[in-house]
Amino acid sequence: MAPDLESNPTLPKEANTQTPIIDHNDTPKSQQPSIINEKPTVTRGYDLPFWHKSIILFIVSWMTLAVTFNSTSLLPATPEIATRFNTTEEILNVINAGVLLAMGFSSLIWGPMSRLVGRRISYNIAVLVLCGCSAGTAAAINLPMFTAFRILGGLTGTSFMVMGQTILADIYEPVVRGTAVGFFMVGTVAGPAIGPCFGGIIVTFASWRIIFWVQVAMTGFGLILSLIFVPEIPSADAKIITTATTTNTTPPTMKETTLRILAAFNPIHIVRLFIYPNIFLACLTCGFLSTFQYAILTSARSIFNPRFHLTTALVSGLFYLAPGAGFLVGSILGGRLSDRTVRNYIKKRNGTRLPQDRLNSGLGTLFFVLPAAALVYGWTLQEEKGGMVVPIIAAFFGGVGLMGTFNGLNTYAAVC
Repeated sequence: MAPDLESNPTLPKEANTQTPIIDHNDTPKSQQPSIINEKPTVTRGYDLPFWHKSIILFIVSWMTLAVTFNSTSLLPATPEIATRFNTTEEILNVINAGVLLAMGFSSLIWGPMSRLVGRRISYNIAVLVLCGCSAGTAAAINLPMFTAFRILGGLTGTSFMVMGQTILADIYEPVVRGTAVGFFMVGTVAGPAIGPCFGGIIVTFASWRIIFWVQVAMTGFGLILSLIFVPEIPSADAKIITTATTTNTTPPTMKETTLRILAAFNPIHIVRLFIYPNIFLACLTCGFLSTFQYAILTSARSIFNPRFHLTTALVSGLFYLAPGAGFLVGSILGGRLSDRTVRNYIKKRNGTRLPQDRLNSGLGTLFFVLPAAALVYGWTLQEEKGGMVVPIIAAFFGGVGLMGTFNGLNTYAAVC
């Protein structure tokens, strides 16, 4: 098992359930990296005022909204984009799958980057890259250019989700962290829902390129807020380039620095986490949940349109409001249920808190709500039963079950 970072056997009351945070500013100034002193820092994330935490929560949630909007907003515009580039819808679906694959590999880039230059700088660079790639996609003159910028933008994908949750773990105490993650995941789940809806509206009345210019505006707005309000928060991740021990004040040579950089990008550092069964199974479950999520999101125009004789992207785009509403409700309720479950187990153990306690909050949605919704949704569409209302309702409850399960898994994985 991976180390349980939330464990604390001597917690007499809820207020004392905070995980101790090492204050890296105890290091003498002569030994502190100058790069840290040149940017906004705080000594302890838990001590930030409520308004500042709320703004940070909004920013990290907004950026997950932007990146998920980027991955799904063009789904209703697929026929129009295919016509513009003289290709087929199947090719564009393959490109979109490539974007999702690139998102999966993004942790191999931005995880090491955050340890090299700090999480704040790494986060802002990722936002800037996504903004630039969105502009490049909007201005694409041929299919190769369109594909290149889409894939490059996808390489920033999960960085916002991973670094966002890590930032929240640094500023929110464990007993309220699930609620914060619930609101954070509103952005994650709202993007796949409102992206196709807005994409359908845009492509009905204007060019599909406007979709990507909207993404440029969203990421630019997020970058401005991040530069102003997100500080560098000390955490257990030391800066690799500047990790010379306090007993050795000799500056590293160019060769040593180069070797440290190369070692930081070694994928083994990330892959080896899967040797822990709890982390592997949590990630595997999240993968299955994501498969179900995108199965619903990609089925609208290819299944709903011919099944119910829908003819425009605008009408089919409205379908996404059903699972989107379910995502929203499930995310918020799942967060509160996750924190409530943690508190209950703390009381049962007389103050001891374990990270895996919050996984119990998603058992009902994982084994009952989600399978039932998936069965009803698939069966009614295949057998053409229940009209349009039943699969829409099933999609809503599928969204609730999906995010009710996701919340506990994501919060657990962030602290393991």
